[in-house]
Amino acid sequence: MADANRPALRVLVYSSDSDTRDQIRLALGTRPDPDLPPLDYLEVATGPMVLEHLDAGGIDLVVLDGEASPTGGLGLAKQLKDEIAACPPVLVLTARPDDAWLASWSRAEAAVSHPIDPFQLTAAVSAVLRGADQRP
Repeated sequence: MADANRPALRVLVYSSDSDTRDQIRLALGTRPDPDLPPLDYLEVATGPMVLEHLDAGGIDLVVLDGEASPTGGLGLAKQLKDEIAACPPVLVLTARPDDAWLASWSRAEAAVSHPIDPFQLTAAVSAVLRGADQRP
């Protein structure tokens, strides 16, 4: 069981669509895994804001919407992995399961396809936060 005194894990959620950001946050809740600290969300709608927050540090997980516009989450994931030395783990949302190869190309630790399935997303996030690589 997780120690209730451990600080929350900071999760950056990026999508240009506020409904998608809400779906991610609601699917995961604040405590998706009893063995991990609670989650604290930082929602952003633009690629430059993702970079700004990652440069500032303090992010434990990045969830990127591959369908975001104008900066797609898959290309952004690749950029983060190429440019940030201590990049936190990245989970990307793909348009469909067949796009898993794009998630692998982006070097994301995990991928989940739209529509968002709360059970699948929770399992992937929990595994990534425990340190298990979930690449397709």
